[in-house]
Amino acid sequence: MRAKYVIGVVIIVVFVVWGATSFMETTVQYVPLQTAATSARTVQVMGKIDFDAVRYDENEKRLRFAIYDPKAEQPIGAQRLDIVYYGIVPGNFDQATSVVLKGKPDSTGVFVADQMLVKCPSKYQGEGGEYQDLSKHKGGDASGT
Repeated sequence: MRAKYVIGVVIIVVFVVWGATSFMETTVQYVPLQTAATSARTVQVMGKIDFDAVRYDENEKRLRFAIYDPKAEQPIGAQRLDIVYYGIVPGNFDQATSVVLKGKPDSTGVFVADQMLVKCPSKYQGEGGEYQDLSKHKGGDASGT
């Protein structure tokens, strides 16, 4: 009777260890630009788009661009990462404030993105990133009436 319990516990432990390692292998971490450039596994990275470096090859359905540190104001002097994305360019790519990319670097150091999430400015924000004052609209009544 005691051997059944030992075998049961061993089976449970094996499945818990297997489940934990499988879970850890499938998780994708957010990493900074410098880590994404050298990562051996698939990671997620966020950055602002350098629109001066955007090139799209329609024949190969390849989008080449660069992203830079999301905390930097300008791309000049900021840490950068060259990106290649194969597929259809999202319709709102040219309006994006930043992108989140999932992928890993190739042998040349270029980050090859499998997935791209485009982050656009909110329609509730003004030009400078500040929120709009609703009292300035519709006759000055903030309730919109």
